[in-house]
Amino acid sequence: MTRKTIVVVGLGRFGSTVALHLEKMGHEVLGIDANQDLVDHFAPELTHAVACDSTDEEALRALGLRNFDVGVVAIGSDVEASILTTVLLKEHGVPLVVAKARSELHGRTLAKVGADRVIYPEREMGARLAHSLMTGSEIDYIELSPDYTIMEMAAPPALAGRTLREANLRAQFGISVLALKSGEHINAAPLATDVIRPGDTLVLLGSKEGVKQLERTLQKG
Repeated sequence: MTRKTIVVVGLGRFGSTVALHLEKMGHEVLGIDANQDLVDHFAPELTHAVACDSTDEEALRALGLRNFDVGVVAIGSDVEASILTTVLLKEHGVPLVVAKARSELHGRTLAKVGADRVIYPEREMGARLAHSLMTGSEIDYIELSPDYTIMEMAAPPALAGRTLREANLRAQFGISVLALKSGEHINAAPLATDVIRPGDTLVLLGSKEGVKQLERTLQKG
């Protein structure tokens, strides 16, 4: 894994979670927040932490942001500050800026002013929870496009003991198994002869319609 330099602006619940996870993954993280207390709280766990106004162009320039690979704008309630910070990160040369949006309008505005990716954390978590409740399985997923998704699913009891060929997910649902996870072990290139064991996790790629069909089948089972 290539070590990246990442600036996270906004150390509230979402921003701090992102920053701490990135730090644990081995990346160099600079946390920025206007609240000195938040900065003091997270400073021991991050590579760097600075209290400053992220809409202050001179303050950001002094931090040398053009040397960072990724910027995450995780500002919560202040929509104006979120937008201005996104603009400034791009103007200061950050190549990839990911910005959190509160609404569709906010998201569209962030995209227009330069955000490379706009995320809606509450909406995404709500969708993941809905999938989990619908199937009774521990399911997580990533939306790749309006039509395709990568999903992570606890192996259903009905598939335990079967090989991937016998499970036949591609033929039935158009879903490919990208990986098999057994505890800490990850089989990133599973063969058709590999067996799905109780407690395994399946990482799947498929169309949303295929996913819906699989979910309906699991519900019936």
